[in-house]
Amino acid sequence: MITKKCLDNIYLKYNKFNLISPDPLQFVHLYKDGADKEITALIASSFAYGNVKQIIKTVDKILSILGPSPKSFIINTERAEMEKLFAGFKYRFTVEEELVNLLCAIKAVLKEYGSLENMFLSFYEPGKDYLAAQRAFAAKLRSYGKIDTLMPNPAKNSALKRLNLCLRWCIRKDEVDPGCWSKIPASCLIVPLDVHMHRVARVLGLTKRNQADMKTAVDISASFAKLCPEDPVKYDFCLTRFGIRDDMSEKDLENI
Repeated sequence: MITKKCLDNIYLKYNKFNLISPDPLQFVHLYKDGADKEITALIASSFAYGNVKQIIKTVDKILSILGPSPKSFIINTERAEMEKLFAGFKYRFTVEEELVNLLCAIKAVLKEYGSLENMFLSFYEPGKDYLAAQRAFAAKLRSYGKIDTLMPNPAKNSALKRLNLCLRWCIRKDEVDPGCWSKIPASCLIVPLDVHMHRVARVLGLTKRNQADMKTAVDISASFAKLCPEDPVKYDFCLTRFGIRDDMSEKDLENI
């Protein structure tokens, strides 16, 4: 397995703000208000599937309609108006109805809990099962209306990559992750696992599991935790730059 010293060197070299693009995370940094950041994080991460250029184009289109404050738009806009504004919307498997359902789910959460963070905290107990809180958070969002293509069913063994991505952005704070939440420790986080990260983790000896599911995400996170227990997901961003950016190849990792 790769050493902590080697990972820390990669982190110091590649965990840089100027290396974020192309990544939907870049949109979260556009806002100063914490409420706008967490809402943007949920929306941007929910669409983080498929070709990265199309993801960026799609999220940019959505946020341009939401205007300077996503929270203000969502709170003050009725569903009928949202349906008009997003009429004909389609991104891969996601159509207008699911996008509007997600926005309305966020609106319901803001009215009931005040923020997405407060809703997560209603399920989270320090020292207890973080994964259970994460699944409850996903299930609650899904309870407001069908958003299957944006938030997979947490009862299944999905790695919940996009939700883990959102939680990383919201909980961690450094040059890359904006950290707009303050009451959940980074030590809880689970790596956002997709086929790309799974391949990297296998190359580096972080897991031997073949399936990119939640068990593997937890396994990789545990391997990271052996090296950095207080912040096991800190290496996620810098490692996934390889193969995402045109100037950084996964083959480079094999020589590290």
